[in-house]
Amino acid sequence: MEFLRLLLLSLALAAVVCVPALIALVVCADEVLDRVTCRFAEWRERGRERRLITRLNQAVAVEDLADPDALDALDRPDRRPLEQLAADLRCLRRDRVGGAAVVWHSSVLDAYDDRLRLACRALGITEHLAELTGIDQQIERVRIEGELDAAGLRLPASRPGQHQRHS
Repeated sequence: MEFLRLLLLSLALAAVVCVPALIALVVCADEVLDRVTCRFAEWRERGRERRLITRLNQAVAVEDLADPDALDALDRPDRRPLEQLAADLRCLRRDRVGGAAVVWHSSVLDAYDDRLRLACRALGITEHLAELTGIDQQIERVRIEGELDAAGLRLPASRPGQHQRHS
């Protein structure tokens, strides 16, 4: 009988301690799940970037470059690393898609377009952003994002599973 009472007391104490934690877990489950999925998507994205960089390194093998001037072009101080361009594009895309303040919206778009041009130049993709305006420029952005995606440079929406909106 004493054992049963001790067991019941232990279970009651465990319930008092664990129930608030379980309630908090249930209330915050969507946020916890969102963080886990975001981390997984970022991990996959880093893997894609590493594969893209490996492919680019293989495509531009230094031994295959016969012209010494071509090597100088790779060492230009104004040439940004592709990894940095990808990081800039993701950050600017998040600001562009996520609704940057109206005051900054055109500046964010200009910076985003500039990074798109640099990424296209680095990967040999033709772009016409400077020549277009309005809806044609928006369509060109979507086309370029698709080309960059096909080349291995992924520009995900601000959160995994969230559909992107083009401004």
